[in-house]
Amino acid sequence: MSREDQEAQEDELLALANIFSKEEFKRQDATKGGEIHLFLQLPSEFATVQQTFADDFENSVPFLPPIVLNFELPPDYPSSAPPNFTLSCKWLSPTQLTLLCQHLDDLWEENSGCVVLFPWIQFLKEKTLDFLNIKSPYEIELSSNGLQNWMQPPEKTSADGVLLERGSIDKRAIQDVQSVSALVKCILDSIEAQEKKVFDSQQFLCNICFMEKLGSECTHFKDCQHVYCNCCLKDYFEIQIKDGQVHALNCPEPECKSVATPAQVKDLVGEQLFCRYDYLLLKSGLDLMADISFCPRPSCQTPVMLEPQGEMGICTVCQYAFCVYCKKTFHGITNCTVNSEKLAELLKEHQAADKKGKRLLEMRFEQLKKVVENIKNVEWIGENSKPCPSCKAPIQVHDIT
Repeated sequence: MSREDQEAQEDELLALANIFSKEEFKRQDATKGGEIHLFLQLPSEFATVQQTFADDFENSVPFLPPIVLNFELPPDYPSSAPPNFTLSCKWLSPTQLTLLCQHLDDLWEENSGCVVLFPWIQFLKEKTLDFLNIKSPYEIELSSNGLQNWMQPPEKTSADGVLLERGSIDKRAIQDVQSVSALVKCILDSIEAQEKKVFDSQQFLCNICFMEKLGSECTHFKDCQHVYCNCCLKDYFEIQIKDGQVHALNCPEPECKSVATPAQVKDLVGEQLFCRYDYLLLKSGLDLMADISFCPRPSCQTPVMLEPQGEMGICTVCQYAFCVYCKKTFHGITNCTVNSEKLAELLKEHQAADKKGKRLLEMRFEQLKKVVENIKNVEWIGENSKPCPSCKAPIQVHDIT
């Protein structure tokens, strides 16, 4: 490698690293190469056509997955040899990628002896759609065998394997997608990633602290499109979770019904408080299920599945057997300590509860109502019977006066 070639390569790689982000350009020092992800600027209302796409996302797509240029610089680049490269893309067919590869070869011939990566990048980013005559709506073609690169060998190749004949599939052209469903997921992921990138770079006014901050420091409620800074939302969510109000983690805008996603909550409050949020959210859901109770031991609190019509729960973790009504150690046929006073307290609580709280208490009320009825039955038997002298079974006493 000549000194001039070495300096030209280092200057070009350094310039790429300064221009592109770490996500867009990954340098490989061991091979004097790298990988560049090129996102095309699509026209407004650009639409794609594929039979199975309609059920997965709207026809209009603002972003598509990138064209990926993998390159390796030979020792005699740029004085005499071009970069070795491959072009891969999920939504361009191998035939289309072949045409792009051939045009990159043409650009090298035009710029022979000079660095060529920037002309290649500029062409791929700005002129791919026009060069391939891609217009909206664009029909995405997928090969029948999933992952597809060159399907047939070139009819003529040079000594270094560069395609010479037009119409064949270039071995450097790779459509790296396994199936339609995989392509759909990639497009959705690309849209989400690019929208986040745009959001992170914009300024937003937080209506809590009234300060302008970058989107990267804010949280966006997608349903209502309201944006608040992370510092304010973090304080708000932490207070709600510590108070047990896990269903109140909604947008702070007055009367707004948008709710934060679990991922947003976790990012804001951290792992430890999120575990409490996750547990309380699960518990509130299980509380509404009549056949689910929780182990009464404060150190356990494991959800317990109850048997139909059963009055006893057995924790699968600590093996604690408890009465499903009074939550104390299971007492068999002994009268439950739940009484009519407890029922009266629950009725008062029912009147002050919200809709979800009323539903929960009504379910518990039905269970406690059965206990009160059993207590009344035992009291009636005690007042209106006497034990049999032989077997001690209660015998009703008739009033013969």
